[in-house]
Amino acid sequence: MVSTETPVCDFGTPAIDFSLPGVDGKAWSLQDCRGENGLLVMFICNHCPYVKAIRERIVRDTRELLQYGINSVAIMSNDPSQYEEDSLENMQRIAAEFDFPFPYLMDETQEVAKAYGAVCTPDFFGYNADLKLQYRGRLDASRKETAPDDVRRDLFDAMVQVGKTGQGPAEQIPSMGCSIKWKEM
Repeated sequence: MVSTETPVCDFGTPAIDFSLPGVDGKAWSLQDCRGENGLLVMFICNHCPYVKAIRERIVRDTRELLQYGINSVAIMSNDPSQYEEDSLENMQRIAAEFDFPFPYLMDETQEVAKAYGAVCTPDFFGYNADLKLQYRGRLDASRKETAPDDVRRDLFDAMVQVGKTGQGPAEQIPSMGCSIKWKEM
């Protein structure tokens, strides 16, 4: 397992449209997912210990962000032939088990992850109401283990700021996680 950090936020980069199948059987687009004040696009998977360490916090934070007009979407771009835990059936199971308050989508061709420049799981892209990038950082201080309950909620605080002002914080700490499992060409 290769540990990778996300690049620095490229403020103002527009969100890229997509049409991906969700665990609910529906095809979802960028417009279907966006909220009135912003959108959080997350690249996650089921098997990564970095994602497992924060899954409950992702659910908590995305549920609370709805109150600020910010919707969320999770995209799984790993090659499930390398990790059975990342199969569509297991995505459906995890989404139900954790009661995801956001669509969980399968990027089977990996084209969406490549278009966004996603590098790891988790990789967070926070967009304002105009779907311009304002956050590319971590959820919190968690790594492979969940950080203490009283840590700063980096992603949540940043996205609340984005929802209220349209601007993300100047200082952002990169997310860290497992590299995306790209298909062999």
